[in-house]
Amino acid sequence: MVLGSSPSGPTNSKLQNLIFQLRSIVEPLDLAGLFPKPQPLEVELGSGDASFLVEYARRNPKINFIGVERLLGRIAKLDKKGRRAELQNLRGVRIESAYFLKFLLPTHSANALHIYFPDPWPKKRHHKNRLINEHFPAIARNALAPDGKIYLRTDDADYFQQMTEVFSTSKNFRQIETPNELSEIVTDFERDFNARGIKTLRVAYQLSA
Repeated sequence: MVLGSSPSGPTNSKLQNLIFQLRSIVEPLDLAGLFPKPQPLEVELGSGDASFLVEYARRNPKINFIGVERLLGRIAKLDKKGRRAELQNLRGVRIESAYFLKFLLPTHSANALHIYFPDPWPKKRHHKNRLINEHFPAIARNALAPDGKIYLRTDDADYFQQMTEVFSTSKNFRQIETPNELSEIVTDFERDFNARGIKTLRVAYQLSA
């Protein structure tokens, strides 16, 4: 489930492994020891090849970012691209996104969650495996700081409908616009889909007061 060694402070990012080695999978992360600077935190669940997150972290040096990805090859790309860009505000964790959000992300610690092109599990009998389900708003509410935001993207119309229905029934979230500066940064999947004429479906939500 893990890869790499624990970061040890603000050393030269060209030498530092950005993948955080989990010492426990039952205790929340110690965010104070994860980054060189205490800054607002945003999390991408399912970071793919890290195209989006590396660029977004580069543009926002005053925000700390965690990319969560299960696959070894993908999390290795986050490390490679992040170190090449000399990013001190980026870390990766190799584990299932749902588990990370529910058990490892400290309560009310994230200012934003980014979930882009999650596995749509297209067969109806597999819908129960989707990350965005009827339980997700409550789990996300526990992870988000006050006024925290969730940004969603998918190419799957059925999954998009499920996403909007799930949040429309939650009293804890209200729909908001996705900022242009966020929409313009595309993921690896998105770039491929758009090149084939497949439209990006996006929606965003914010915790209600």
